[in-house]
Amino acid sequence: MSDKELANKIVELVGGTGNIVSVRHCATRLRIVVSNKDDIQVKEIEALDKVKGSFFNSGQYQIILGTGLVNRIYDEVTKITGDSESGGEVKEEVVYGNKFQRMIRMFSDVFVPIIPVLVATGLFMGLRGLLTQEAVLNVFGLTTDSIPQSLLTFTQILTDTAFSFLPALVCWSTFRNFGGSPIIGIVLGLMLVSPSLPSSYDVGSGAAEPLVFFGFLRVAGYQGSVLPAFVTGIVTSKFEKWLRKHVPDAIDLIVTPFVTLLVGILLALFVLGPILHYVENGVLFLVENLLFLPMGIGGLLYGCFGQLLGIFGIHHILNFLEISMLAQDGWNYLNPIGTCGNVAQAGAVLAVAIKAVSNKTKQVAYPSCLSALLGITEPAVFGVNLRFVKPFIMSMIGGGVGGFLASIFHLRATGMSITGIPGTLLYLNEQLPIYLLVNVVAFVVAFVLTWLFGFNKKMESA
Repeated sequence: MSDKELANKIVELVGGTGNIVSVRHCATRLRIVVSNKDDIQVKEIEALDKVKGSFFNSGQYQIILGTGLVNRIYDEVTKITGDSESGGEVKEEVVYGNKFQRMIRMFSDVFVPIIPVLVATGLFMGLRGLLTQEAVLNVFGLTTDSIPQSLLTFTQILTDTAFSFLPALVCWSTFRNFGGSPIIGIVLGLMLVSPSLPSSYDVGSGAAEPLVFFGFLRVAGYQGSVLPAFVTGIVTSKFEKWLRKHVPDAIDLIVTPFVTLLVGILLALFVLGPILHYVENGVLFLVENLLFLPMGIGGLLYGCFGQLLGIFGIHHILNFLEISMLAQDGWNYLNPIGTCGNVAQAGAVLAVAIKAVSNKTKQVAYPSCLSALLGITEPAVFGVNLRFVKPFIMSMIGGGVGGFLASIFHLRATGMSITGIPGTLLYLNEQLPIYLLVNVVAFVVAFVLTWLFGFNKKMESA
């Protein structure tokens, strides 16, 4: 089945274009909001070629397609619907869920589009770390002094640009999702990291002093900050929409961008920025201290219970934390622990695949194991482990054991959003053997526990 044919079938089986209110996608799933969920033919959709499963979450019908394919199917679906937004009478309680679900969906819609460039940046960081290691250079008869300064500068362009201009990316995506002009969002975000402002990195290291306004308000750039740009983007994009309704058309082109940018930068530098910067630092301080609780307790808890976040559809809120961590000091402390949970899912589903009698279960479980090892756990979670319940519990235990070890060894990644086997690219330094060890332990623990206690023939027949 071609991408176009699959997209047509999906649109038909969710009730047609008249039932589709909006279409989004994340790294692996097509996320559709519909007017009437009763019109969706779930079994027929899950039987389609290339569809790995589906479920409802946060007011959305989410179809698991996998990386790469989901982007192509999204493009084809939006060609059919005419846009990612279409008509349809919306039942608020069915479509949008409660306020908490809407907030999580908002985080997802803003941060998911910018994750690919941050993934690429993390990989660049990992490769630079590998190629500049003394042991690797010695193989070629080189030392760190042999690396030309121009080459080091080139690698810094690859690794530093995305995080240096992170507020511009966040503002762009926020304006785009809240109905503002994305180009105004980009410019507003660039203003937050303007060379005219002292860099936050320089201020933090003592190499520069912040600007002082009104005798007490200290202002610096927001390099590496996420929350100030995010909230400023929400407020300013809504303000721009209000302006466009009240400014006469004859002067809209001149007045609206001017007033929007002026109000936006004043709010960002003098009101929202200073407050939210402290809030962001406080959240990061709290999370990092929880992760580094003594004796690996933080890693144990997150490795075990962090897997529940994906089920409840609130895992996207972690994108904000991971991005902030990387922007602060270049390290991601959540990734190695979360990876253990994903690999544990692979261990549990492999045990189910081997013990299962039904060919149908085997046909779902074996590919799901490989998918989970490559970082895509939805087929394993929703197709097998959560269906039988106990394998999922065993994977939580395995993830907790792996997370405990990752915390004990202080593992940290150079990027985000890739785990399992591809995730090794984020640990191309002295951490690589430990990364492999903790994930093997998580896999084996989940596999053995599922084999012994988590799955049997009676569960399958039931």
